[in-house]
Amino acid sequence: MLSTKLGIHLINASALLNFLATNLKVKRHRTYDYTHKVPGQDYVFEVVADDYTKGCMTAQGKGISVGDFITLQENSEVYRYQVEQIDYYSNPNDMWTAILKRITGASQTPLDY
Repeated sequence: MLSTKLGIHLINASALLNFLATNLKVKRHRTYDYTHKVPGQDYVFEVVADDYTKGCMTAQGKGISVGDFITLQENSEVYRYQVEQIDYYSNPNDMWTAILKRITGASQTPLDY
């Protein structure tokens, strides 16, 4: 009887571990470098908070999602923002508008483009 209960618990534990391994994948947030893009031509960024910590950005590019980072340059200063909300247009389907929160002046090298 004890071995039967132990076997059932092991099956349940195995099923739970299998579920966690296949369904709960950790998303790696990516960094997109827009420092070489031309403001007003390649993207539009507008400040939406009085303390300059939030902004609304419209640009083109696929794969950007909530939690990802965007690096922008203003004059000689480089800033890193995190995507709080993003909506893609239907046409063209790679155009998006996002709410960004400034994290810091970007001292880190962008991970991807």
